[in-house]
Amino acid sequence: MLIFSGSSNKPLAQKIAHDLDKKLSPVEIFVFPDGEKRITLQEKVVDQTAVLIQSTNTPVDTNYMELFLMVDALKRSGAEFVNLIMPYFGYQRQDHIFRDGEGVSLEVMAKILEAIGINEIFVFDLHSIKIPEIFTIPTHNLSALPVFAQKIREQFSGREPILVSPDMGGIRRIKEISEMLNIPYVTIVKDRDLNTGSICDSQLNGEVDGRQAIIVDDMIATGDTMVYAADLLLKNGATSIFAFATHPVLAEKASKVLQESKIEKVFVTDTIEIPEDKKFAKLEILSIAKIAANALK
Repeated sequence: MLIFSGSSNKPLAQKIAHDLDKKLSPVEIFVFPDGEKRITLQEKVVDQTAVLIQSTNTPVDTNYMELFLMVDALKRSGAEFVNLIMPYFGYQRQDHIFRDGEGVSLEVMAKILEAIGINEIFVFDLHSIKIPEIFTIPTHNLSALPVFAQKIREQFSGREPILVSPDMGGIRRIKEISEMLNIPYVTIVKDRDLNTGSICDSQLNGEVDGRQAIIVDDMIATGDTMVYAADLLLKNGATSIFAFATHPVLAEKASKVLQESKIEKVFVTDTIEIPEDKKFAKLEILSIAKIAANALK
């Protein structure tokens, strides 16, 4: 097995390779003055299983194009199997038509990934568990919840926290981690404006009075959902708020919004490499490298 990395998240790729007792195989990614990229493998891959690690976060289209070119280089160079670890799956939230006239971007990406010859895909905490059904090739939805569960055991030992799903879409996720930890949960029901994505109304299903609340979600984009949930929980008597999310998209001013919020600590994973200018004091990064490595063994 040979391990290759795109440029979107090389630190995670290095951790996964280390956990597999391997080194990253060298590859040259040359960028022409007009922005086009040329991929050159610097190791023979004939009849080998090649694993490519590439998240498709911001800049989404750039990272996808690099992924496509790297897979093509691997297949043309004779790799027998090309398996993709895509810790963060860009376009996954565009999984159906919300309004007349829209396309389904997720299905477009799935068709391209299959067409270029990928044999197997590993992703983390998809926005919808139905996404793997779109593919005709094996697609594995791995979870960061065991990493979160371990951290919660360490951080909240001896306390009586309560888990919180910030929306109804996270019911399956919150039930799963609730069973892992034997900790109860509550849910927030909210309505969004389909044009702007902003929250119109919400209500809390359950009691949080006098308890530490732990919000668990699949991703943090603008941070608005987390902050809105935190404020609602505090209004309903929660003593403190902590947040866990797999994918730190951290778009726009999310880092500033979260740092200035009433959330005491924000835990995310390294499915997306966070630039230094987006890191903030309340942030702690946990790694999913061992989970990815174990899935490949």
